[in-house]
Amino acid sequence: MRFTKLFIIPVLLFSFWILPTEYSHSGAASFAFTSTDDNLSEFPGGSNLFYFFDLRDRETYIQLTYPDSNQTGLTGLAHIQIFNVADNCNENDFFDAYTPADTHTYNMRDIQTNDGNPSGVALPDGAYGIVAVVMVSIGGSDPFNAFPIGNQRILDNNGYEYRTNAQGIQIGTGIPNPSLDFILSFNFNQQAGVTFSDVVGLTLATVIAPPNFVGNEWDANPLEASSSFDIDIYDLNEVPFSCRDIIFACVDENSPLLETLLEEIGTANVASFEYGINNAIPHSKGGELLCPGNVIGEGVVVLTP
Repeated sequence: MRFTKLFIIPVLLFSFWILPTEYSHSGAASFAFTSTDDNLSEFPGGSNLFYFFDLRDRETYIQLTYPDSNQTGLTGLAHIQIFNVADNCNENDFFDAYTPADTHTYNMRDIQTNDGNPSGVALPDGAYGIVAVVMVSIGGSDPFNAFPIGNQRILDNNGYEYRTNAQGIQIGTGIPNPSLDFILSFNFNQQAGVTFSDVVGLTLATVIAPPNFVGNEWDANPLEASSSFDIDIYDLNEVPFSCRDIIFACVDENSPLLETLLEEIGTANVASFEYGINNAIPHSKGGELLCPGNVIGEGVVVLTP
């Protein structure tokens, strides 16, 4: 049986203000798809959502809705996987049942199921990382007819918050060929007193057993799921500033897999789950920068695989 690794790399950009009163901001997102397979059109679709959670002096609330868009009237079963970067991205998971048109919000500080019972997963203070959700219908229907939607909200103890929709992918003919490389870009500025910006990369892999099955599990092991990018910054006059090569992976500076990852990929000397932009707009938790030494306060970041 042939297995294919499919990599999903949503890159989330969140901008932060340090303010004495509560403030909110939405996050922008882009996607990159890479795969070891040349054509995934033979595979059926799957229903997947991805979130970023952060309990480092913050609270995270993740909302999941099962709209039953195909009018099956069947209960949906969500497989929820949580990967904590601070715990080497080891998996914690549970299953949760949803009735049609049901919505539930998970407090990542105290995770309870849709019916109010303990989920069996308890995250320590300071945890942060990825939540992956796969929703499958049960009761005899096509398991790929469940299309969940979701959003998230993160509140910082300093009095600001940010929100964004869950990131999703539908595997099948409805997306571009995932074997292609996509150049990602986002603009940034310091308007309204922006002082920090966190660029978060959610790198995941799944094993696909062709021709008719897509698994309902994801793997965040950085040696299985990572992506390297060449970084450039353009100022408002479109003058480029060449930065460095970086790796997005579910690691931090304490990961025992960091050195092995850098050696295996061999295109960068830094790998991280999240980055600040540059010295003008650094990471909110003192993390690595996409472009050290750069002080451009307004422009465009381009990430080339």
